[in-house]
Amino acid sequence: MKAAAIILAGGKSSRMGTNKAFLKINEKTNIERTRDALKLLFDDIILVTNEPETYEFLGMKMTTDHYPGMGPLAGVHAGLMASDYDVNLIVACDMPFVSVELAEALVESCGHYDAVIPVINGKQHPLFAVYHKKIAGEAARSIEEGRLRMKHLFDRLNVLYMTESDLQTYSQMDLERVFFNMNNPNEYEDAKKWAEAEF
Repeated sequence: MKAAAIILAGGKSSRMGTNKAFLKINEKTNIERTRDALKLLFDDIILVTNEPETYEFLGMKMTTDHYPGMGPLAGVHAGLMASDYDVNLIVACDMPFVSVELAEALVESCGHYDAVIPVINGKQHPLFAVYHKKIAGEAARSIEEGRLRMKHLFDRLNVLYMTESDLQTYSQMDLERVFFNMNNPNEYEDAKKWAEAEF
């Protein structure tokens, strides 16, 4: 695959009360589940974290934020800066049901666009999306101007938005499950139940 995958392991996990990346689902930590799924498609996987020592056991290529404390946009920026590829899939570390089929579809749709953003039930999902490396400069400008929402970045870019009807054919999994992220203990319990049902 002529693209890299970038996993964002930032965030304070305040609602969960513990680091979401290390929560276990079917005997694997969430971050290992994500890495192992992405390995099926991507040769190059980069982890963005400001606590690299915590993730050393994964044996992954790592980078840290150039703009610490500035949220997901800073993570996207750091990942793009560290990537050797033009096209990059960004994935948050709290999404236990990553679909590589969907990842491949997003990457292949990138073409001349700056970004490919899924929109499910009217909600944008910028943290399971594709970005071109060349937009790192725009991300840095947004951060320096204090415009930290991903939407602020999209206003500056040529974005392809893909909805359920565009994506349904690419994923055997329920799209809502693919884009599900765990923010609190109840959602973690749901994720564990769904994962057990996969077997």
